[in-house]
Amino acid sequence: MEHEDVDMIGLETNDAAELDDMKKRLKEMEDEAAALREMQAKVEKEMSSVQDPASAAASQANREEVDARSVFVGNVDYSCTPEEVQQHFQSCGTVNRITIRTDKFGQPKGYAYVEFLETEAVQEALLLNESELHGRQLKVTAKRTNIPGMKQYRPRRSNPYMGARSRSPYVAPPYFFSPYGYGKVPRFRMPTRYGPYY
Repeated sequence: MEHEDVDMIGLETNDAAELDDMKKRLKEMEDEAAALREMQAKVEKEMSSVQDPASAAASQANREEVDARSVFVGNVDYSCTPEEVQQHFQSCGTVNRITIRTDKFGQPKGYAYVEFLETEAVQEALLLNESELHGRQLKVTAKRTNIPGMKQYRPRRSNPYMGARSRSPYVAPPYFFSPYGYGKVPRFRMPTRYGPYY
């Protein structure tokens, strides 16, 4: 009987130690869950502020106001610097910012945007259309505002090298013998490309 009591006491101490370990692990997991909930709430708050329609409308209005004071300058020489573009448009009004677009390798794309402080300067800048800078005629137009999600539809152009193909169903030719022989085509006719579905 005494041995059984000793074994029971030993089991109780082991169970108590395991129970303490489990409580510690549960406490750690609860702390991690609370930290995750806090981080998720912070991210959701940031996301809602980004997607807030009122702020999106305000930023769109601000973008339209900036675009009303800007011009697009095309056919800009690749070696042209922002300072040279600024000097060219200095007579129109106070230049706030010059943006020369570049590709992913840092090479200029050949066009720029000029933002003025005054809206009236845009009309003056439009008068510089077809003026020369670095020996190239500039194309100056008013900058348009891009609307997110609105892409202009451009119809598909036909390829002049593919020939004219019609989408009419296939009609078998009447059965008659060719005067040129089997598989021969007349000399004046260009052979057509193989098209299995036309």
